[in-house]
Amino acid sequence: MPPRSRSTSTYRERNSTADRALDILLLYSPDKPVWTGAEIAAELGVARSTGYRYIQSLVRTGFLEETAGGLRLGPRIFQLARSARIGLGLSEVALPVMRDLAAAVGETVLLTRRSGRSVVCLDLVEAPHAVRLSYERGHVLPINAGAAAEVLLAWADSREVTSVLAQAPLERFSARTLTDPDELRTRLAGIRKRGVAISRGELDEHILGVAAPIRDSSGKVCAAISIAALAARVPRSRLSEVESAVRDAAAAITGRLELLGN
Repeated sequence: MPPRSRSTSTYRERNSTADRALDILLLYSPDKPVWTGAEIAAELGVARSTGYRYIQSLVRTGFLEETAGGLRLGPRIFQLARSARIGLGLSEVALPVMRDLAAAVGETVLLTRRSGRSVVCLDLVEAPHAVRLSYERGHVLPINAGAAAEVLLAWADSREVTSVLAQAPLERFSARTLTDPDELRTRLAGIRKRGVAISRGELDEHILGVAAPIRDSSGKVCAAISIAALAARVPRSRLSEVESAVRDAAAAITGRLELLGN
């Protein structure tokens, strides 16, 4: 008996709607950038009517688009590819600046980006006396606690902020965590006016955070750079110095992204 094709076997073993959509998208390659509905159904080993339902869902969401010769990858795919490229290139661009900032202030430096209702730690540079934090590379953080999260939310579209805050109750991590959406909006307005966010013990007890926004070549805030330090190591007399250093680091990364067109 001849072996089953890889795609047909995979389809039968993985049968969720998401898996089926991915199976369709993974058919595309430089050698075959256009597929007909009949070809897709045959490759998946399903009836044409079944394949048509999956295809129409992908067309409606912009992952596929119809052409005279069949179906090709749609604009949503290219938007995601651009986002992925920006995310991957961001760390490479930011790391030299992050190392300089960590050396200048003697504290741990983080690079973060927002994803919906969460914040992702893309990278960090530890200081010689690193502090114990609740996050590291790849960790997902809440949207309402910590300077980096607040900076990323502060420059988001107001309608998006409303949607994010309305999705579920905000979680409390310490006595200082803001869980009231109106209070958080007031905080965000102050951050936009000041240009940086400063937090004390909102996510980790005794941790001071100072964050500033990073902008891409279009001027949109795409990430945040921040320091995380034991609050006792940064007296108020030194806070303005640290704040200025973080703001300058954000501006330096923004300048590099503008030159690269990211």
